[in-house]
Amino acid sequence: MINFIKKELQHGAHNYTSINVCVKKAAGIILTDINNKEYYDFVAGYSAINQGHCHPRLINVLTEQSKNLTLTSRAIYNNILGDYMEFITNEFQYDKVLPMNTGVEGGETAIKLARKWGYEIKNIEKNKAVNLFCENNFWGRTIAAASSSTDPICYNNFGPFNPGFDIIKYNCLESLENKLISNSNIVSFMVEPIQGEAGIIIPDINYMKNVKKICKKHNVLLIADEVQTGLGRTGRMLACDYDYIKPDILILGKALSGGMLPVSAVLANNSIMNVITPGTHGSTFGGNPLASAVAIEAIKIIKDEKLCENSYELGINFRKELFKLQSTTIKNIRGRGLLNAIEFKTKEHANKFCYNLLDNGIIAKTTHNTVVRMSPPLTITKKQIEISLNRVEKSLKNI
Repeated sequence: MINFIKKELQHGAHNYTSINVCVKKAAGIILTDINNKEYYDFVAGYSAINQGHCHPRLINVLTEQSKNLTLTSRAIYNNILGDYMEFITNEFQYDKVLPMNTGVEGGETAIKLARKWGYEIKNIEKNKAVNLFCENNFWGRTIAAASSSTDPICYNNFGPFNPGFDIIKYNCLESLENKLISNSNIVSFMVEPIQGEAGIIIPDINYMKNVKKICKKHNVLLIADEVQTGLGRTGRMLACDYDYIKPDILILGKALSGGMLPVSAVLANNSIMNVITPGTHGSTFGGNPLASAVAIEAIKIIKDEKLCENSYELGINFRKELFKLQSTTIKNIRGRGLLNAIEFKTKEHANKFCYNLLDNGIIAKTTHNTVVRMSPPLTITKKQIEISLNRVEKSLKNI
């Protein structure tokens, strides 16, 4: 194991602090390291592997499609992309989709789309458009994402930053309303229905519903960043479904490929998406035949295997049992579906808990120092939840 890790540290940029385990294979929720020790995966690629590792149906689709056609670029048509576009727009009830690769590309695309809509439809003065975000947002690490971040590690020494971005408090309707009243140049409000990287921060009931009303009142586009919360993670196909609202622009990614390859999507209706014309946006790999075939199957698996329902039901049970575990080191337990967090009183407690989990056969990781995210693949079984809870209880001792 030391040699594999040594090679990464010697030849790769040090942009991650990885857990000290080296995995060689995976199936379902189980990771196997190079010493053949098995672990339950409670990271799940930060919700990219909702369908479980190496799902046989995804492997089959990936293999079969790769034998025929993988990439054409959008310079010519292919026989898969249209089916994918029809499938995903029907599934989420939008007129059009703009296919991309990564979640951060989806965010960049949504911002460009909103700005162009602002100039051509809302009639904002040229180069005056403003995109609004929340404190502690996280949607990637590009310059645009860094420009909208309130986390110093994301923006220190990466300036100068993109203009036209503004920040308000999360879960504060008054802050949103006041900002939209004070600035008529705001074209969009991009928000996570649950803030993931910030520590699984769940807003008040009907927050997104009221956000939608306020945005509509001020003719501002609501962009829902569901890259992490979407596709069954929270117990619904979308986290927005809890508030029964449809965002003007929807961003999907991560589990859209079930961990097979980078796939993301930006969905909107014609009144917004039609501002995009040839040459104004694109991607060499976005919407490639291989990704398109895999994405269709990834969504079908979520529906066929009732992974939303499994996430909802097992999530309730998981949190219920977590609350029973007594520990003076825990500050809070929260979550929705199988997107859960245990918040500790100190960074040291959180780190020690993760080390103990690793010893006991669960891989999990901290976020924002004191929060341990607990988000296994949605294919986890009731029995595996019970085993996990036993391991969690054991890991809470001596921290």
